[in-house]
Amino acid sequence: MTEALFRADAYLRRCDARVVSVGPAGVLLDRTVFYPLGGGQAGDAGTLTRADGLVVAIADTRKSKAEGAGTDDALHVPSPDSAEAAASLKPGDAVVAEIDWDRRHRHMRLHTATHLLCALLPHPVDGCSITAGYARLDFATVEPIDRDALQAGLERLVAGGHAVGADWITDEALAAQPELVRTMSVAPPMGHGRVRLLRIDDVDLQPCGGTHVANTAEIGMLRIAKVEKKSARTRRVTIEFAS
Repeated sequence: MTEALFRADAYLRRCDARVVSVGPAGVLLDRTVFYPLGGGQAGDAGTLTRADGLVVAIADTRKSKAEGAGTDDALHVPSPDSAEAAASLKPGDAVVAEIDWDRRHRHMRLHTATHLLCALLPHPVDGCSITAGYARLDFATVEPIDRDALQAGLERLVAGGHAVGADWITDEALAAQPELVRTMSVAPPMGHGRVRLLRIDDVDLQPCGGTHVANTAEIGMLRIAKVEKKSARTRRVTIEFAS
C-alpha cells in the first residue's frame, strides 16, 4: 500500500519515493505527497524527478482501481508530453515526488471553506466539487438561501481564525453518531478500523479525508459566486477567490 504522507501533513510539498509499478494508467509509488481525486477534491499535479535528472510531468492523480489495490494506492498520471519519460521509469527507481504547491494550496483553502458552508447551512450535502478555481456544494433543501447572509457568515468564519485539525474515530463510534456525516453522495471510508474527522474549532466536525489549511484565516477572501436552484429539492452554492 502507498504511504499517503499528505494525510499526516498537507503542507508537505515533496518526498523521496521509489517506483512500485508503471502502467498505462499511471505510476505507482511506495509513498507520496500527491492527493488522488476523491471526496470531491481534484487530484494533485506536479513532477516526478529521477536521480539522473529525468523529469515526468504529472497532470493528475487518481486512486488505483487494480485488483487488490489499497485504499491509498495513488496512480500518478503523466501528462501526454511526458508519456515517453514515464514509460522509461522502472520498479525500484528512486524519484523525488513534488506537487504543484500553488494548485494544492488553492484546493486546501477552498476545501476548508466548504466546511464553513456546511456550518452555515445545516442541510445534507448531495454533491461536491473542489478545483483550483472554485468549489461548489449541493445542499438537499427546499429552503431558499440568502446569498448576502451567507457571504457575511463566510467572511466572519474566515476572519475568526479558527484552528483546523484532524481527529480519529473508530468505525463503531461513527456508526453510533450518524449526525456527524453530512454528505449523502460520498460515504465515509469505513471498514478500516478508524475514520478521519476534520475539526474546525467551534465551527464544524465531520468525516473528511481531504487536505486543509491549518487555520481559517489562511483561506483568504472568498465570494459567493452563485446560489442556484438545481432542482425542487437541491440548492447549489459556488464559491471562488475574491482576487
